[in-house]
Amino acid sequence: MHASLIQIAINPDESVNSRRERVASLVASQRGADLVVLPELWPVGAFAYTVFADEAEPLQGPTHDIMAKAAAEAGVWLHAGSFVERAEDGALYNTSLVFSPEGERAAAYRKIHRFGFDKGEAVLMGAGEELVTVALPETVLGLATCYDLRFPEQFRGLVDAGAETLVVSAGWPERRRSHWTLLAQARAVENQAYVLAVGCSGTHGGVEQAGRSIVVDPWGEVLAEAGADEEVLTVEFDPARVAATRDQFPALKDRRLGLARRRLA
Repeated sequence: MHASLIQIAINPDESVNSRRERVASLVASQRGADLVVLPELWPVGAFAYTVFADEAEPLQGPTHDIMAKAAAEAGVWLHAGSFVERAEDGALYNTSLVFSPEGERAAAYRKIHRFGFDKGEAVLMGAGEELVTVALPETVLGLATCYDLRFPEQFRGLVDAGAETLVVSAGWPERRRSHWTLLAQARAVENQAYVLAVGCSGTHGGVEQAGRSIVVDPWGEVLAEAGADEEVLTVEFDPARVAATRDQFPALKDRRLGLARRRLA
């Protein structure tokens, strides 16, 4: 498979509408790729909390429509990153979309683990409740967003649901860049799966972004890594290596579930 990870620069002086158009052009230019992946909350910036409510949109709103058109123009599977969704009941969610090469929406994923502890996303947005996988002709994608990367049980659940390629859309800060690389490799090794993790560059909400989008194979080897600026990271990978790795080193078969817990006095 040929994948393109588009590491978007978030400039607060660029309007949301202008960025949508610019990103749509970048996606449309990736004709020949099988899969294109965008970062988390690229229309507004993952740390631009003050504009979340103003820029929220329905599931099938402007971001949905322009990304659907771009996927069809390029003829690619598109993980369109995430945007601020306003549900029918008014609640906000950090929602990712996946489109087919025909421009049809194949999946929507609401971020399960919200970052911020007692502020920011953690209090402004609702939490997703469902693991989401998407079956492509060549592989099964498992969807995760940014802070989700710190919770291995979510990725185990995705693998149990058939995921072979774990896609992480993020707005990861520069000050924790070492964690980004470490956790991406850990999720690949422990699940014997590919990890395609794409972040943002630039600064928004006063938070410098790490960039450093990364592709890791099922053995934990880094196949490609971006720098700190906006770029399109391209990589060729063989989905068949997932099954081969799991056959060669069948660690997942040795999992022991449902163990009793003992509390010592």
